[in-house]
Amino acid sequence: VNNRPEFIGTAIESVLDQTINNIELIIVVNGGEKDPTIDVVREYMIAGKNYNPEKPPVRLVVLDINNIGFCLNEGINNAQGEYYVQLDSDDRLKPFAIKKILHEFDSDPRTGMVIGSYEVWQLNESNNTLERMEDIPVVTHDEWTEKNGRNNLLRINGAGAPRAIPVEIIKEMGYFGMNDENYNRNYGEDYDMVLKISEKYRIGRIWEPIYEVVR
Repeated sequence: VNNRPEFIGTAIESVLDQTINNIELIIVVNGGEKDPTIDVVREYMIAGKNYNPEKPPVRLVVLDINNIGFCLNEGINNAQGEYYVQLDSDDRLKPFAIKKILHEFDSDPRTGMVIGSYEVWQLNESNNTLERMEDIPVVTHDEWTEKNGRNNLLRINGAGAPRAIPVEIIKEMGYFGMNDENYNRNYGEDYDMVLKISEKYRIGRIWEPIYEVVR
């Protein structure tokens, strides 16, 4: 996250409100020590006004580098858990998201990644509330199915959200790209990872919305 204090709180709370508590929340701020996002994050850490010892721990990594892949890799290297679930700083997880992701991994040992479905929300600036954009149906990427094949990603627009990957598979793939490839420069590092994994592993799908994209 970089300079987004107005959204990060709702993203954090969506993780803390998961029905499964055995998780960790790692926030990588890449705007340096003066990034105002840091102050909001610290409110959810020990001694912060929103800290709750019964909730999953919030961990903060502060960097000063405009390299998304590097930041993702730093978060992964700080992780103690088995699975990585990507959450953008202005989006939210449904409360049962992690539970359903873990169930999908457990259902088939061939699975190297689980991808969910999502709703689209927007900020109503008149009252500062988030509202579902009802005219946009749940985004499921129905065309990416077992029948069509795991490499059907090459023929569709987008990889879906959220994306969950075992940490060991991310390491097996050589981590996320760090602006060191021609088609992977601060905008395609996650898509690149999905393509690499889908070449080798089954992709598990969750068809009901477990994620909220905020616009």
